[in-house]
Amino acid sequence: MADDLSRSPLAIAGTPRFASGYRRRLPSQRAAPWLLGAAVLVALLALLPLGFVLGVSLQTGWDTIAQLVLRPRVAELLFNTLLLLLLTLPLCVLLGVALAWLTERSDLPGRRVWSLLAVAPMAVPAFVHSYAWVSLWPALHGLPAAVLVSVIAYYPFVYLPVAATLRRLDPALEDVGESMGLKPRALFIRVVLPQLRLAIAGGALLVGLHLLAEYGLYAMIRFDTFTTAIYDQFQSTYNGPAANMLAGVLVLCCLLLLGSESACRGQARYARIGSGSPRLQRCVTLGAGARVAALLLVLLSSALTLGVPLLTLGNWLLAGGIEAWQAPELLPSLRQTLELGLLGALLTTAAAMPMAWLSIRAPGPLLRLLESCNYIASSLPGIVVALALVTVTVQYARPLYQTTFCVLLAYALMFLPRALVSLRAGIAQAPVELENIARSLGRSPWQALWRVTLRLAAPGAAAGAALVFLAISNELTATLLLAPNGTRTLATGFWARTSEIDYAAAAPYALLMILLALPLTALLYHQSRRTAGR
Repeated sequence: MADDLSRSPLAIAGTPRFASGYRRRLPSQRAAPWLLGAAVLVALLALLPLGFVLGVSLQTGWDTIAQLVLRPRVAELLFNTLLLLLLTLPLCVLLGVALAWLTERSDLPGRRVWSLLAVAPMAVPAFVHSYAWVSLWPALHGLPAAVLVSVIAYYPFVYLPVAATLRRLDPALEDVGESMGLKPRALFIRVVLPQLRLAIAGGALLVGLHLLAEYGLYAMIRFDTFTTAIYDQFQSTYNGPAANMLAGVLVLCCLLLLGSESACRGQARYARIGSGSPRLQRCVTLGAGARVAALLLVLLSSALTLGVPLLTLGNWLLAGGIEAWQAPELLPSLRQTLELGLLGALLTTAAAMPMAWLSIRAPGPLLRLLESCNYIASSLPGIVVALALVTVTVQYARPLYQTTFCVLLAYALMFLPRALVSLRAGIAQAPVELENIARSLGRSPWQALWRVTLRLAAPGAAAGAALVFLAISNELTATLLLAPNGTRTLATGFWARTSEIDYAAAAPYALLMILLALPLTALLYHQSRRTAGR
């Protein structure tokens, strides 16, 4: 009876539903053939980079693979990659967790401002961080420089999920620990830290994937990684076997990283159970010495992550003067960045729509499998996606090689999950009953989807499109390999200027990229605050 009432228009209009003590499962709908076909097509395209690696490996043969992979150069690159991961990930976790705890659970003065400053480094592209540090300290290079700049650029990926989890953590857990005699340090290690496992593992995974995929940061400080070596091989041999085999090793590193993150999740339950609502978080009072140390930590982190880039950028803007802003390529670079960003955001959001609708309205094992395929390309470095598209277009679709469509397709493959997650959340908040009522009034499935569901899901779609747009505006590697001749975005224009050691001319490009990225930072910050109603 209660379930029938919940499906009625009266329930939708506001009639209270029966509190049955469990969450009612939404009724599934039959998947429209065209939606299912579109979702399958997008999933197959998402598997293209992985299929490229497997296909090239089979075509090359085991003897050639062994000859290309079992080389001292590959061992050196693998050693560099492992050292970079082993040194950078713990430092990002330590810094991210420490800042999250100080800004969310302590009485640190001005903690709201410090929390905003902890997220702000995400507005600065990683290769701009490298540009700032190399400008300030030209002798900075090698592994120490790679670790320093990587921690500065990527620790917010750990800070954001950990801070959000600390806001939602029920203080009753800590009350139980205190009642058992645990001291504050033991309480954090044995009670709070285990509850942060998912957030830390997820943030560390994002950092690790960025470390494997980043090109501009490490090329500028002369630290060799698989991505820099693949790009150099491609430039010298034009997609030769050596570049393809290095891409295969890089894909294996990404898959191992994904498997490690999955194993770190564990099987523990993290949801709060019990009656009532959780209490507000309590604030830990810092002692005089701890408060001074905390202020020094947040001041130092803000100075390194924001002070150095802004100071260096300001100096180069002053050195370049008005002439740097009068460069004939600057405005066309901004225009092409906006065009590619808008077109890529629209294409990616449209490609994510069928899978987002099916995952909410018609869930099932097959659809879960199709949905997981969409995350594969996003976990692979952009240079692997670009190499896959170069090979496919050259061999099977030559007219598409180095076209705008090819660049947009690469953006869609890399950034599809950003649109999918936001759009799926928006569709989940659109009642299925409204869609059913529209169909009962004679609307076709497409009309009901377009006029009802997508209108209600518009905020989620807009948020996903904004995330994709801002990711495209800072993308470098795939754009360098796939863009048509004469195409220059802000990222590629910045890279061309820094390659010529013309740092003053590169400063306007860097400033414009930061200004475009600021809305993303504000969006992430406010969404993170809204998760706890603050």
